[in-house]
Amino acid sequence: MQGRTHNCGELRLGDVGKQVKLAGWFENLRKVSKNLGFLVLRDFYGTTQVVVETEEIMEQLSGLNYESTISVEGTVRERSSKNDRLPTGEIEVVPEKVELLGRCRYNELPFQINHSKDADENLRLKYRYLDLRNPAVKDKIILRSKIVADLRQSMIAHDFLEITTPILTCSSPEGARDYLVPSRNHPGKFYALPQAPQQFKQLLMASGFDRYFQIAPCFRDEDARADRSPGEFYQLDMEMAFADQEDVFTVLEDVLPPIFSRYGIYKSASRPPFRRIAYLDAMDRYGTDKPDLRIHLEVQDATAALEDCGFGPFAGQTVKAVVAHSFAGTRKVIDKLCADAEVQSGQKAYWFRLDEQGEVVGGISKFVKERKDTVVAALGLKPGDFVALTAGSLKNAQKGAGVLLKMIGTRFDGYMDKENYEFCWIVDFPMYEIGEESGELEFCHNPFSMPQGGLAALEEASKSQEKALEILAYQYDLVCNGVELSSGAVRNHDPEIMIKAFNIVGLGEEDVKAKFPAMYNAFCYGAPPHAGIAPGVDRMVMLIAGEESIREIIPFPMNKNAQDVMMGAPAEVEEKQLRDVHIQIVKDEKKA
Repeated sequence: MQGRTHNCGELRLGDVGKQVKLAGWFENLRKVSKNLGFLVLRDFYGTTQVVVETEEIMEQLSGLNYESTISVEGTVRERSSKNDRLPTGEIEVVPEKVELLGRCRYNELPFQINHSKDADENLRLKYRYLDLRNPAVKDKIILRSKIVADLRQSMIAHDFLEITTPILTCSSPEGARDYLVPSRNHPGKFYALPQAPQQFKQLLMASGFDRYFQIAPCFRDEDARADRSPGEFYQLDMEMAFADQEDVFTVLEDVLPPIFSRYGIYKSASRPPFRRIAYLDAMDRYGTDKPDLRIHLEVQDATAALEDCGFGPFAGQTVKAVVAHSFAGTRKVIDKLCADAEVQSGQKAYWFRLDEQGEVVGGISKFVKERKDTVVAALGLKPGDFVALTAGSLKNAQKGAGVLLKMIGTRFDGYMDKENYEFCWIVDFPMYEIGEESGELEFCHNPFSMPQGGLAALEEASKSQEKALEILAYQYDLVCNGVELSSGAVRNHDPEIMIKAFNIVGLGEEDVKAKFPAMYNAFCYGAPPHAGIAPGVDRMVMLIAGEESIREIIPFPMNKNAQDVMMGAPAEVEEKQLRDVHIQIVKDEKKA
């Protein structure tokens, strides 16, 4: 008998009496006596109970460590004590022969396989091959595979052509640090791993391809977050020729909801068309450009009612409020809410509430009492309402209020319909902004976007910084449950408009040609209007699986410090390898 006749998740009552051969990992053995025991055999597909009824086989198994791989040949019979929780729980296998296939040489494992998620994360990542044996971990990777397959199938059904783009390319200003690869044949020069296939997919449109997509690997040297993996990530990259913003929306509104509904922990997803919210409206109403529309709260402006109430932090500042009706939180809970919000937003949080008699109490109530009627009318307050407040510049007040809104919505009952996927489009982003670090005019979203109003709008914007900040672009973000899945745009395919857009941030035609030579030249040969987007596959799977950490849905993720502790990367290399690529390591004296 060669190989396996069945896998460990396959046998049922209909197989009783069959001679079978199974193979898998020796998960557990419960010994009853020297000639009776119950073995759990596990493979990719499930587990099967093997009943040991001879002293010879019991002795053979007793000499093996758990997680060794073995094969079992025997007869299927009906279990007298069935296990309804297992697909194979109605049968068991009585072995006639057990063969060792791969010995586990360690008496103790780093963690219990079926409880690996309880172990320290770095330990899990170091022994990721053991962690992945846990069915609860493995199932997330299987889910990812199914989602990617469905995405691919759906894009092909929408007449998109899958095309792979280069991994070794040139450095490009995409907003994050590049991973650089030194060239052996060209001393002093470097390739870069692509932060995104942005330029290549636009060049495909200029080449005459109509609809492109790929499940694209992207590389950015940036810090980890719960929803962002350092190093590499994957996105559903797409681009459409002779298309506008609505064409892109139509495709994704057809592709994504069925996949979220089919595989998600929530079985309901937004139906098209998704809500469209202008960027400035999103900031004003939700305090963020990534609103979680499952939360039934909005930010309100309280500046006119409270800026001159006598409370110092409000004087001359923008004041934003979040009102929670029928709020039941205690003073201790409120203090923690305000403290947590300050840590997350950097903005101090304040509060007061109306008691059941409609009197202003708690927090900064003494500054509110004298203008109670004005504040109640401005914010639409009722007895039992809780008001959280934040103040500062418009941007900072919005940010602080957005954090308060999300915390109240997610921490307290009654303000959120959790069991669904709520999509929206954030549209009409400003073309330009003042950089927080530089203090200079910069592109807000990306430099490849088409300004609304075209060249005429840019001509007007060039007259002053104030006018430049007013111009909007055909840029959009796709948001689901408060998570940004993607940014996209209608592209600037006209060289004249492109140069003018860069002129406004202080770059000339020669700069554009130097930074984007292929794309600029291609557009000079007649390019179609085109638009695209690239939803993050990792973030989609994370949302669908209901995981809070993106590392749970990546087969071999790096840790928070961008280290692969399993493979030992990044690692030192031999001096000869450095010489081959003309690199010399210079130690930082300050860190030495």
